[in-house]
Amino acid sequence: MQLPSAARLYLRPTQFVETPVGRDGEVARLAGGLSWFAAYELIVVTDGRTARHSVAVSDLPQDERLHALAERISAPRAALHLGERVLRLDQPLVMGILNVTPDSFSDGGSRGDDPAAAAQAGVDMGIAGAAIVDVGGESTRPGADPVWEGDEIARTVPVIERLAHSGAAVSIDTRKAGVMEAALAAGAQVVNDVAALLFDPRALEVVAKAGCPVVLMHSPEPAKGPHGGSGYGDVLLDVYDWLAARVDAVAAAGVDRSRILIDPGIGFGKSLQDNLALLNGLALFHGIGCGLVLGASRKRMIGALSNEAPADKRLGGSLALALKGAEHGAQLLRVHDVYETAQALRVWRGMKDMALVPRRD
Repeated sequence: MQLPSAARLYLRPTQFVETPVGRDGEVARLAGGLSWFAAYELIVVTDGRTARHSVAVSDLPQDERLHALAERISAPRAALHLGERVLRLDQPLVMGILNVTPDSFSDGGSRGDDPAAAAQAGVDMGIAGAAIVDVGGESTRPGADPVWEGDEIARTVPVIERLAHSGAAVSIDTRKAGVMEAALAAGAQVVNDVAALLFDPRALEVVAKAGCPVVLMHSPEPAKGPHGGSGYGDVLLDVYDWLAARVDAVAAAGVDRSRILIDPGIGFGKSLQDNLALLNGLALFHGIGCGLVLGASRKRMIGALSNEAPADKRLGGSLALALKGAEHGAQLLRVHDVYETAQALRVWRGMKDMALVPRRD
C-alpha cells in the first residue's frame, strides 16, 4: 500500500484478543499494559477525504510514519513519581474524585465546609483502592458559576494538606495558576486541568517550573470555558489532533513528555454521539504516546442512555465505561465510586492474568 506523503495518518488498535500466548508476531501490546490487539484501523486523510482500512498487525505497510505510530501505541508509559510513591502505568489505576464544592453535578455540598471530613473521605478512597485522590474546588458542570481564586484555594488547600500528611497521592483539579501553586505547596503532586493549561496565562509556567505530572483535557474553547464549541468534522480525529498539538506545545515549553497525560474530555462541549464515538475509538489516542485518563463517571451520557437516571443512579453505566476504558488501555480512570470500580478492575485483572497462563492439552 502506497501512502501519500502529504496524508495525515492515524492508527486505531482493533480486534482485541484475550491473550498473546501462541500468537507471536500476530498481536501487539497496547501501551505496555494488559490489552493485546491483532489489527489496526488505518485512517488516511488526504485533501479533506478520509479513507479507512483494516490492517493486520503483521501486515502494517512499510511506512516510517506508521511504524513510529505503532511504536508509540505499544510503548510502555513512564511511571509517575509522586514523592515517595511510584505509580506504574502498566495497568489501569483509579483516580478518586473528591469535590469540595457546593454545586458539583453529582455530589455538590455533600461534604459541607468541613476540611477534616472531606480529607477523611479522600483517605477512605485510598483504602478503597484509589491510587490518586483528585481534589477540586470549582464545579465544571454546565452553567456553574465561576469561583474566585481565593475561594478555590480556601476550599482545597486545607483538604490537600491533610491528605498529603496522611501519605495519599493528591492531584489538584483546577484551571487557575494561583490555585495550582497553592495546592502544590500544600502537598499535591499532580495538576489536572480541564483547560489544558490554556485558561490562565501563567498555568503552563507554573507546571513547567514545578516539574509535576499534568493532565491535559480537551475542551473546544478552554480559554472561555469547558462547554463551548460549535461541533466537529470528525470528533475522534479532531480531538486527537488537538491533544497531539497541545502535548507538543506543553513539551516545548519545558514539561517532560513522560509527565504529560491526556484526557479526551468526555462530556465537555460534546454531544451524546460525540462522546460515544470517542469512547468507541479510545485506543486511537495511544498514538500520541502519553498516559491516557478517562473521566466518564456519572456523566450525563449515562442518564441519556438509561431513561434519564439521575447522577446518583448511574453506577452501572459508570462501571461499564470504566471497563471499556481499561480494555482500551486507559491508565487512569477518574471515578466517583472508588470501591466498586476498584473491585471491577480486580476481577478484570484476574481474567487478564488467567489468560496469560498457557493452556495444557
